[in-house]
Amino acid sequence: MSTLLGVSFLAGDRLPPEVSGNGFGNDANAQPSSAFLIEAYAKQASAAAEEAIASDDFLARYAPCAADLLEQDEPACAAEFIARFGAQAYRRPLTDDEVAELLELQALVRVDGDFRSSLAAVIEAAVQTPDFLYRIELGADGESSPRRPSDFEMASRLSYMLLGGPPDEQLWAAAEAQQLGSADQVRAQAIRLLDSPRVRDVVRHFFQNYLPIGGLSDVARDTSLFPTFTPSIGTLMQEETLRFLEHQVFEEGGTWDSALTAPYTFVNEQLAAFYGIDGVSGDAFQKVALDTSKRLGLLTQGALLTGTTVTNITNPVRRGGFLLNHVLCSEVPLPPEELLAQVKPPEPYSGKTGRERYTAHSAQEACAGCHALLDPPGFALENFDAVGLWRDTEGGETIDASGSIPQLSQPFDGPVQLVEQIAASSETYKCFAKHWQQFAYGREVTAADKCASSQLTTAFANSGHDIKQLLVELTQTDAFLTLPDQEPLQ
Repeated sequence: MSTLLGVSFLAGDRLPPEVSGNGFGNDANAQPSSAFLIEAYAKQASAAAEEAIASDDFLARYAPCAADLLEQDEPACAAEFIARFGAQAYRRPLTDDEVAELLELQALVRVDGDFRSSLAAVIEAAVQTPDFLYRIELGADGESSPRRPSDFEMASRLSYMLLGGPPDEQLWAAAEAQQLGSADQVRAQAIRLLDSPRVRDVVRHFFQNYLPIGGLSDVARDTSLFPTFTPSIGTLMQEETLRFLEHQVFEEGGTWDSALTAPYTFVNEQLAAFYGIDGVSGDAFQKVALDTSKRLGLLTQGALLTGTTVTNITNPVRRGGFLLNHVLCSEVPLPPEELLAQVKPPEPYSGKTGRERYTAHSAQEACAGCHALLDPPGFALENFDAVGLWRDTEGGETIDASGSIPQLSQPFDGPVQLVEQIAASSETYKCFAKHWQQFAYGREVTAADKCASSQLTTAFANSGHDIKQLLVELTQTDAFLTLPDQEPLQ
């Protein structure tokens, strides 16, 4: 709405949060339409329409005819506005019936109001229609098997995946010229769109949801235990990770391998002081070398280590669970409810180190199988405390950070070896491609997507795990290029 109308506020910030669903908040199958949400939409539509119609820039964009308008010319000008604005709102040209319906509304409001208020009513109505709120896909005209999206529907698929919003002018022009009907035409547009600055925001959004870094500005720790940690440090940690990944994808080699094993990070003066890194001054984030005997790449950054810790004491199970479930896609299910009620994190006094506490905890027969997978990668990160700072000991005991799991080919001792083993696993790259697939397609990946997933994994491997190339290849699968079979009406 903000992009369409040019208003000063983000309407989405004033709406209830979206249900995570596929993990990214864009899963259409998981989004309910409650009465509260519909009411919130109505309020934001009214506020946005009022602000937009007061702007001369908005009228110049959609209704240049409104300048010095004579009353007898209003119907033609209203029709021009509805055609221009409606096409942008619905991301396709309007049908004659849709134009007539909005013209009828405009004329009705004009009876008791001025011309601008009648156009505001059109705006308010249009941005509450399903055609604006949803990306409706009916398919291209004519019979085809498999069915394909129309050119305008494909333009929206591309733009929302890569730009996070409506099509740009060149993509719109390609749709108008019916130049989005082939895989090669779609590929060419995807490659072009990757040069847009808007793609960086989409990549940031993906990683903010894929990684456990979203709430770091609200993280609190006991100041007597962690006197240098503050919520502002948490915010800076998040920016460290996002700036690092932006650099990796758009300025460096752009591979998932390099993101996992990069010997550097980005910090400003305040965050560098927190980590104990010398030689950094100013608020700007700067590239600095890591001590690669302790840290290596994304997975050892403070944001991930703090984001997988919810108390003043580290939880190896949470950290290990993140690596297994989100980085390796080796799903370890939650215990059944009756067992979950009995299992609680061990008390801090039950052992001097995390390994002591959780080894005893996982010795229960019903828990042992899952914890044999969850605990070892978490133990390998125990050299990092609850705010991601390095430590050699805990409770006066030297930390044992060794372990092994079947998903990785070699044992590991400490975080660096763990990262190297993860980066060497083909499952890591298959998993990363799967998460992008879920994000790009706006739904969960299921068994029906086996062929598309295999195609993506192969293309990702052939590209040397190039992330930008993965985004292009996402537009080349049947799942992206075609529509699902129509379900019979009941």
